[in-house]
Amino acid sequence: MGAYLNHKTPPAGKVGLMYMISGGTDASNTDPYATKPTAANHWIKTGPHIMIVGADAGFYETYPKSADPDTKSPYVMWAGTPYQHLMAPIN
Repeated sequence: MGAYLNHKTPPAGKVGLMYMISGGTDASNTDPYATKPTAANHWIKTGPHIMIVGADAGFYETYPKSADPDTKSPYVMWAGTPYQHLMAPIN
């Protein structure tokens, strides 16, 4: 989170688990720093989920990376950025 908040590259080899049991506020699935929806930033709504962050790039290869994902199934958010992570719904 420190790297994200400071617009820096996350440290390598530091896998983490985060959760949002109440779900998240709406967010862009393509722009980690978007603050509001636009025609190009693929704004999505997320329900309760866990996130796996900091995994090696190969970990994410078997999961969908669509800009407009099915948020009821696991997918990679912010694919191709230093902040890509697995979003896994829990309900």
